[in-house]
Amino acid sequence: HIHPVVPVSVFDGCMVTTHNGAAAARLHAALGAADSSDRLQAALTAGTYPEPEYLEVLVARCADESDFGVREMLTWSLTRQPAALTVPRLVAEVRAPTAQARSQALHTLSKIGDSRGWAAISEVLLQDPDDDVARSAWRAAVLLVPAENATWLAEQLATQLGRRGREVQLSLGRAFSVLGDAALPTLERAAATGEVEARVRALVAIRLIADPDEGYESALFESRRLVEREGSAEPSQ
Repeated sequence: HIHPVVPVSVFDGCMVTTHNGAAAARLHAALGAADSSDRLQAALTAGTYPEPEYLEVLVARCADESDFGVREMLTWSLTRQPAALTVPRLVAEVRAPTAQARSQALHTLSKIGDSRGWAAISEVLLQDPDDDVARSAWRAAVLLVPAENATWLAEQLATQLGRRGREVQLSLGRAFSVLGDAALPTLERAAATGEVEARVRALVAIRLIADPDEGYESALFESRRLVEREGSAEPSQ
């Protein structure tokens, strides 16, 4: 039963107007429910009937929520808030001490897609030791980067070519693919002068930029074979 004029939200089965602090308090309580389906419903309701006072509650919950589906719904709810409010708050959140807070803030900025979100991107985040944070930073960065910063971003991403983990390298390869031709000079240098593993990964990215349909595993196989062949062809000292 939704009031036809006054925006309302339904939390814990109660209908409350959203023009006072009680609404935010209700949302906070609902997002702390033990059952993830209840938390999902609360996040859905907050996004269906967005109100500015929900912003802090949603951002705070992103840092603590354990269920992936609920986190995605929280992100969707944040995209329903005015970008002029949400983007600056998320830019601040990327400096939070907890990895999940940083990762979710970056993820949400990538979903909002507002160019003001580029202010969140830094060398520190692009090289964050937490893989989830770094991957979220890469995804957000390549979507938000201004054209004049594309070369700088490619150089920062290239420092991560030797980073371990298949999923990490998949994410890095996708990031380079989004950057496209702007990343090629940096990748070509890395392919020629980097450590063996970095050279392989650079060649993978180059191949995927040239032919996105090739597929990661095929590009990896061919790139590794090329580096190994070049290594075996080097004259002995």
